[in-house]
Amino acid sequence: MTRRKIRFGIIGCGLMGREFASAAARWCHLLDLEVEPEIVALCSGHESSFEWFQKNLSTIEQTSTDYRELLANDSIEAIYCAVPHHLHERMYVDTIESGKHLLGEKPFGIDQKANEAILEAVEQRPELVVRCTSQFPFYPGAQRIVDFGRMKKFGDLIEVEVGFLHSSDLNPDKPINWKRVIATNGEYGCMGDLGLHVLHVPFRLGWFPHNVRAILSNIVPSRPNAEGESVPCETWDNATLLCETASDSSSFPMTVRIQRIAPGEMNSWYLSVKGTQLSARFSTKHPRTLETMPYVSGEAQTWRSEDLGSTSVYRSITGGIFEFGFSDSILQMIAAFCDQINRGPKAELPFGCATPEESRLQHSLFTAALESHHEKKVVAL
Repeated sequence: MTRRKIRFGIIGCGLMGREFASAAARWCHLLDLEVEPEIVALCSGHESSFEWFQKNLSTIEQTSTDYRELLANDSIEAIYCAVPHHLHERMYVDTIESGKHLLGEKPFGIDQKANEAILEAVEQRPELVVRCTSQFPFYPGAQRIVDFGRMKKFGDLIEVEVGFLHSSDLNPDKPINWKRVIATNGEYGCMGDLGLHVLHVPFRLGWFPHNVRAILSNIVPSRPNAEGESVPCETWDNATLLCETASDSSSFPMTVRIQRIAPGEMNSWYLSVKGTQLSARFSTKHPRTLETMPYVSGEAQTWRSEDLGSTSVYRSITGGIFEFGFSDSILQMIAAFCDQINRGPKAELPFGCATPEESRLQHSLFTAALESHHEKKVVAL
């Protein structure tokens, strides 16, 4: 089978830019897909960051410190953009207006106004595929819960808990970076950087909050800069959101935890759903384990543990007895993006990347969360 090549430019050659390129380099891991990405151009504010890509990829034809030079290259079909939040609006809008498909990083705009500008550009170019990154829902355990939700197996929902937990910022001597500065990260703090990971599945299943009571925490108020001087750490480290949410048949509480200071947690994404007919929970802390509890009237209420092995949205060469991991989730996410380009913006996929509309819902919730925290009240959405 001859695969259609999608020529990509990468804007932002840091950690996630390298992850994207590495995933593209192992495309032979996937089976059945009719498309494959080819990384042909790079843009970064630091020319030194090109070296890793050029050393490991033979397909690079163009490098630039000006992203507009990539947008002017008619041979580039799609852009992956991983830059600080304050750059999203201008770069995303310019990318869309240039006629290129876009996979952009969270939160799709530093604030609600920026997000609205991006979505307005999306509406003007309906032929383009524009999506937001969120790889954790591609884990097998998360996908099983998505399937339960789609098939209405939970019954009436009792409670949903979702979260994403880090621990690295517990260290007060960790130097400050752009994510700790409002001008570059935005007022959302940890919510903007991590939140769509958490909300992707609830939104996809139609679980959108009617209101929110938020508690935000700035636990480490200052950090050392590059010169070792203590400077203000302006953004929220942790966010806990209690939301009143509804499904087709019931109203239920949904607790959202987004934390950069969660002692002992390396990179834990989790989802727990409790229902009158079925409960299920999954965490990347135990990536091959899904816990479920079917309920039948009068019978024992017992949690069951199931090892899932390696199953995926897009079939791969990995044997089912092996364990799915973070790099696999990124590969699956990029596969979904490329598959969407090949099939068309409105084509149904087994499971697609986060959509512009889901980014809009995220901004609505986080804007309300800021108001809720500052006013110490429940805010309606």
